[in-house]
Amino acid sequence: MKTINILVVDDHKVFRDGINALLEKVEGVEVVAEASNGKEALDQLKKCRVDVVLMDIDMGEMNGIDTTQIVKQLYPDVNILVLSMHGEHNYIIKMLDAGASGYILKNAGMDEMVSAIKCVSKGDSYFSREVSTVLLQQLHKPVSTKKQKDVALTLRETEVLKLIAQEFSNPEIADKLFISIRTVDTHRRNLLEKLGVKNTAGLVKYALKKGLAD
Repeated sequence: MKTINILVVDDHKVFRDGINALLEKVEGVEVVAEASNGKEALDQLKKCRVDVVLMDIDMGEMNGIDTTQIVKQLYPDVNILVLSMHGEHNYIIKMLDAGASGYILKNAGMDEMVSAIKCVSKGDSYFSREVSTVLLQQLHKPVSTKKQKDVALTLRETEVLKLIAQEFSNPEIADKLFISIRTVDTHRRNLLEKLGVKNTAGLVKYALKKGLAD
């Protein structure tokens, strides 16, 4: 099994030390570097191979939002998992806009953090229950679409997109819609191309803005 290399970015050393101590006990996961701000994070990414960045938001020099944007521009294969105390909608959306693949709160348990790391390392999205609740609440609110690109989706693509926004995996979507996993993969790729987004987080953001919910 390939080891998932982690970069921990947080301005509190005690917190970084705690994450390091927890993850060193987890098989298949290794903290290879740490940074106290965005500038240091970019320096670390030049030195070592990183699969997942655990990213805080509030940091003194270069915050997590700006850092995530730059990381995704320079290292598109590096996945960002937000680990923050902020569960408000505006923070979540800004990090998704910046390119984050997942978002969990700092009160998350060890098991959830490891699950989130493994999930985003594969290119999927992961949101803690509290974050999912905020996103789903927003899905049901009327949203202005004046500036949103008007894209014609098929009925099946819309069904798949709704389930993606509700965090169902490809096998779960296939089971719910009585189609093959390969067909779900095809719909997902088509959605990415049609909507002009790069990852699952982009699909979730589009669904959020369009108010696509059952």
